[in-house]
Amino acid sequence: MEPKDYTVVKIEGEYAYLQDDLTGKELFIALYLLPEGVDVGTRLHYEMFEYTII
Repeated sequence: MEPKDYTVVKIEGEYAYLQDDLTGKELFIALYLLPEGVDVGTRLHYEMFEYTII
């Protein structure tokens, strides 16, 4: 999978909604898969099955 950048647009309970910065599509993902400290508005980079805060 190619590298992508996302923005956290909403957090509900143990899940976060990420929006692809290029396409605008939303992704629903469990918070435990994201780096510690993620909040609404956080920008993330996804590469090699890992999310990092930009």
